[in-house]
Amino acid sequence: MTTGAVALAVVAVSSSAPLVAFAAAPALAIAFWRNLLSVAVLGPFSATRRRAEFRALTVGAGRREGWYCVLSGVALAAHFATWMPSAQLTSVAAATALGATQPVWQGLIARGQGRRLPVVVWAGIGVAVAGAALATGADVAVSGRAFAGDLLAVAGGMFAAIYTAFGERARASISTTTYTTICYGVCALILLVVCLVGGVRLVGFDGHTWLAIVALVAGAQLLGHSMFNYALHRISATTVSVLILLEAPGAALIGWVWLGQLPRPLALPGLALLLAGVTVVIVGGARAGRRTEPVPVPADGAPLPD
Repeated sequence: MTTGAVALAVVAVSSSAPLVAFAAAPALAIAFWRNLLSVAVLGPFSATRRRAEFRALTVGAGRREGWYCVLSGVALAAHFATWMPSAQLTSVAAATALGATQPVWQGLIARGQGRRLPVVVWAGIGVAVAGAALATGADVAVSGRAFAGDLLAVAGGMFAAIYTAFGERARASISTTTYTTICYGVCALILLVVCLVGGVRLVGFDGHTWLAIVALVAGAQLLGHSMFNYALHRISATTVSVLILLEAPGAALIGWVWLGQLPRPLALPGLALLLAGVTVVIVGGARAGRRTEPVPVPADGAPLPD
């Protein structure tokens, strides 16, 4: 079940950068709508099947897990506010690959939490990030706009690591649907405030843009982010972050075929290094021993809805 969920998530999130680049709407508006519409889909299931769990998060020890959900939503809002604009400022391949620095930040967070990662895992992370740098390093010479997009993409990777770390803590005792409903709801609320304060247009888009937003909700959000959140109860945040790197080749391929963004000559060996790094982390991490058995959470009949 977990392997299938991760595979589906990788395929789904690969469409994110191309859809953001295609949509004729401000990046923050796209981020707001993809989270709000996701809550609209998840809300009815959460309200009918997880009411007791929601109440438990407001009293006693449950408040700590509730705060993990809220903080995860704050970090997710920061991720979208930095990474999604990067997909419109730089190329799809660059935005995706530089956002793939997430495992480095994830490893540092794990270290700060007192968890020692095997040397082979760090080696795999290094190989993967080197691949991202090789694939996208030429952007600095292209334009100041592209370079700004690159910096935003790196910041997006950092906030994604924080989001995943809080998600790992929350998913230790909270079901997928409850966690994602709270997280996406908080994210949507923050993005709404940012858009209103910043004067970002939220309506009046053409039909193709709305179709792209709906596709982001169904694919990258519900089948991508939510499936990765489902997997967080069974595999570590660091491993999830490295697996997300598999998004880079898929997004580059879609950007090439659909948007005509031909990858640079160095992109192909760079993406190959990404795949090699992912393999090293997964295989090396398995040999070094996985994390301890997680605490049981409310049974998930299926990843979404549960």
